[in-house]
Amino acid sequence: MQAKLSFSQRVLLWAADYGRKQLPWQQQRTAYRVWVSEIMLQQTQVDTVIPYFQKFMQAFPTIEALAHAKQDEVLHYWSGLGYYARARNLHKAAQLICDSYQGEFPTDIEEVITLPGIGRSTAGAILSLSFNQKHTILDGNVKRVLARHQALEGWPGTSVNEKKLWAIAEQLTPEADCADYTQAMMDLGATLCKRSKPQCELCPVSMDCLALEKGMQNELPHSKPKKQIPTRKTVMLAITSEQTGLLMQRRPNQGIWGGLWSFPEFESEESALDWCSRTFQQIPESHQKLDQLTHTFSHFRLQITPVSVKYSTPIHWVMEADEWVWYKHGSSQVGLAAPVNQLIKQLAI
Repeated sequence: MQAKLSFSQRVLLWAADYGRKQLPWQQQRTAYRVWVSEIMLQQTQVDTVIPYFQKFMQAFPTIEALAHAKQDEVLHYWSGLGYYARARNLHKAAQLICDSYQGEFPTDIEEVITLPGIGRSTAGAILSLSFNQKHTILDGNVKRVLARHQALEGWPGTSVNEKKLWAIAEQLTPEADCADYTQAMMDLGATLCKRSKPQCELCPVSMDCLALEKGMQNELPHSKPKKQIPTRKTVMLAITSEQTGLLMQRRPNQGIWGGLWSFPEFESEESALDWCSRTFQQIPESHQKLDQLTHTFSHFRLQITPVSVKYSTPIHWVMEADEWVWYKHGSSQVGLAAPVNQLIKQLAI
């Protein structure tokens, strides 16, 4: 790369030869497809997202299809992808777009930012990639590239450093070829300027990278200061009936696994079995404590003790349809968190 070329020109020339061009959301590109991909890619790797994106697009090919779907169906196609507020916000935003914009994705960034689940960087990425509008983005990949290039010390997520990075990103974003540049910056961070073992010898902007000049390319950007996360314990009660299936309870929209279906939870095995006897007025055929599962969230670790309770006779119980369901594996389309789905498969229901 020639030194006289600008930062953006070097990035664009590199991307023309080495950038990613076969990702599914790059094909038949629309604002809707880009939007869904950008939301899925938050906190999630590309290889993980691809099969989810493809199935999601088959189920909901348009904004209208997504808006008119039931939340359970949307969460079903999101199950296992994590951070489920993303799916609920995507669903709400699709409904708002249909109500307020006649089903057409808005093209004004201030309007896009008002949609649930879309912040400044995501809005900029959608409009830049879809409509070639000039907008700055600052996702994790771009933060890493710029923090290294400018040898920015400290964790990039602090308010002070974010402000600095936004200013740098805005200064470097070109007036033209905005869609290509936006994709190129994402690709650069994802393929060369990776978290570990950056391939500086192949980087188009290494000649003026301050981290490389200082020999700090493996240290920067600095990681978020670690906090010791607490462990919480819960007992999940898996009630199965030969006639009806597996009893599931909808979780509240707020909190972990919001809106998904899970098992009723208790503080102890004794309290779980006591609730079971009082609720159904029947003695179960058997009960068994299963192997513990551990699931780690960003802010705590959940230790799950599953207790399996089986009834061979029909359970006569009036339940609220919005809060409870008898689930049968393979035939019920509902949203399930990964450890819940794992336990269901163990139970073979």
